[in-house]
Amino acid sequence: MTEQQHDVLRKVQLKCLELLSVFDGFCQRNGLLYYVCGGGCIGAVRHGGFIPWDDDIDVMMPREDFETFKALWPAQMDEARYHLNDNSETVFLRNMWTSVSDEETTFIKDRQKDLDISHGIKLEVIPLDGCPSGRLKRTSQIFWALVRQIYINQEPPISKGKLMFGLGKILLGMHKSWDSRYRAAMRAEKKMTKYPFSSADRVTELTTRFKYMKNEYPAEAFRRAVRVPFEDTSIPVPEGYDVYLYMAFGDYMQLPPEEDRVPKHDAIYIDTENSYRKYRGVYYLN
Repeated sequence: MTEQQHDVLRKVQLKCLELLSVFDGFCQRNGLLYYVCGGGCIGAVRHGGFIPWDDDIDVMMPREDFETFKALWPAQMDEARYHLNDNSETVFLRNMWTSVSDEETTFIKDRQKDLDISHGIKLEVIPLDGCPSGRLKRTSQIFWALVRQIYINQEPPISKGKLMFGLGKILLGMHKSWDSRYRAAMRAEKKMTKYPFSSADRVTELTTRFKYMKNEYPAEAFRRAVRVPFEDTSIPVPEGYDVYLYMAFGDYMQLPPEEDRVPKHDAIYIDTENSYRKYRGVYYLN
């Protein structure tokens, strides 16, 4: 990366940390359990802060806490500044995740540049669900998670073989409009979330990529959060972060090849000081 790209990336990281601080305060006020996951968790353990080339922070929540968060955020928070983004019958995000965005920033992704949605820097929030006992029930759970994904993204999967691609086309053909597809996605979500986090022996993430859907983490790794140093503050990570990270990412303490040490999101325009609305018709909806 050039010096200018490094400077922009660092500004994005600091905005992500600001957003996490807002989310952390909200969760503490409401007694909600959450943990920084993915690259943020690796960064905390391996670097004591951001992975130097990382450009976001994601968090996980037990499903029960996740649903409470979605219900309380609009009533308690200033959504003109920190907006809750979620798919609905009238909102299509081309994204599987619920998120909170900083509305005074810009992070426009190529995949979403044709959508009239929030394009601010985001904190993505991933629910954790219980896994059922028995292979048949577990296979059914993953199947319904894939059905939800097809309808939420309005795309057949292109990396899971011809069978799933064909099934995706059939499912989308059964529901032509977005509102109908969204309702079908919610029916699938209801089927995949029948197993409470609180009473499960194993937990999983079902609103993300297929390779993570297949993971079955020991529930005790996520029963509580522990705070660890991160930059000039501390963040919560799963108590069993080592078990989680090894299952999800392998030897996470090993640095990737140098050519892979780049930001993972394909942003077409970033501005950490101005709202994305300034660029409507310029970098999105153009």
